[in-house]
Amino acid sequence: MVLEKPIVIDCRDHLHGRLCSVVAKELLAGQKIVLVRCEDMVISGSLVRNQTKYAQFRKKRMNTNPSRGPFHFKSPARMVWRTVRGMVHQKSHRGQAAIGRLSTFEGIPHPYDKVKRKVIPAALRVVRLKPGRKYTKMGDLANNVGWKHQELVSSLEDKRRAKAEVFFQKKKAAAALKAKAEEAAAGDLAKVNEVLAAAGH
Repeated sequence: MVLEKPIVIDCRDHLHGRLCSVVAKELLAGQKIVLVRCEDMVISGSLVRNQTKYAQFRKKRMNTNPSRGPFHFKSPARMVWRTVRGMVHQKSHRGQAAIGRLSTFEGIPHPYDKVKRKVIPAALRVVRLKPGRKYTKMGDLANNVGWKHQELVSSLEDKRRAKAEVFFQKKKAAAALKAKAEEAAAGDLAKVNEVLAAAGH
């Protein structure tokens, strides 16, 4: 990727570690990145296995005063954020600046629902995980460790999809009308198109 305006990445069906490593590299290069639909990101291994691993992680705490950390986030977006934080050298100024360029969200909130979203082919589950292998959705894991908003995010996503479908049908209808108008005017525009083609348009 070349540095450009903030890149919005749709995390649906991406492998957690592989996506985070690509994102970390780009953040360190100076790119601003927004991750949406973090709850649909996947981790290889069954839900039971990942729950056990997360339970072991949650045991890690300061002996005398647990309120000082380490902190165990329960929402998928914060889990992803924490993973990326571990991949940039966050105790340096460069790492702090890099993690400051990252935003993570569950679902696709406004204004990112109107922005072109991208995927990372090198991190897609269908490309990287052998068919038949078990995997866990981040949303399911988070829900089992205390995240309380899975149903809310799901209902908001359903509303967003419904609105997007209406917009897409309107767009298709407009494109069809335009194509029809161009076809109807093809005879009149033949000479104009020849001149434009000669000029390199």
